[in-house]
Amino acid sequence: MFSARSPGSMDLTLLWVLLPLVTMAQGQYGDYEYPYQQYHDYSDDGWVNLFRQGFSYQCPHGQVVVAVRSIFNKKEGSDRQWNYACMPTPQSLGEPTECWWEEINRAGMEWYQTCSNNGLVAGFQSRYFESVLDREWQFYCCRYRKRCPYSCWLTTEYPGHYGEEMDMISYNYDYYMRGATTTFSAVERDRQWKFIMCRMTDYDCEFANV
Repeated sequence: MFSARSPGSMDLTLLWVLLPLVTMAQGQYGDYEYPYQQYHDYSDDGWVNLFRQGFSYQCPHGQVVVAVRSIFNKKEGSDRQWNYACMPTPQSLGEPTECWWEEINRAGMEWYQTCSNNGLVAGFQSRYFESVLDREWQFYCCRYRKRCPYSCWLTTEYPGHYGEEMDMISYNYDYYMRGATTTFSAVERDRQWKFIMCRMTDYDCEFANV
């Protein structure tokens, strides 16, 4: 289940109220209960970048991205400010064995990318280009032993319309972000994102890149 945020529909206080309830609802997953108090850098004043500014964001070691927030400003070069939240992975997944930056997704183009080597998204890096009023993107990915993804699916589009506020929060904590596909509007100079979410096997597998 994912929650799309419309302006003013959910503030950080409500998020903190809802998350403990989600813990109870997700109790059936046992090992997939997370310490919600460790939500990082996800507040109204916690933007990781200024408009037209590059940034590099990485979750703490052993954590993955579970929420993405963004606001759009046409007057500021049709650019966005970004904000992310991370959560620790469950003990059953183990510790990340390696992490890396993926190849760059170029500005002004549509693209689709998942973490190579069965990795999970643990950060984002971006640089703004005035010439195209858009950003290039890189995923920071981490691999957990030889675990493989399965039952993958795409979220709905975030934001729902170009230029709107964007708020994606994953409430299914046995699914992990593996990448995204984006569309770019040459008119609006904005992107819509669909995030690729997958479960991970609880055993090692021999496939190097699923």
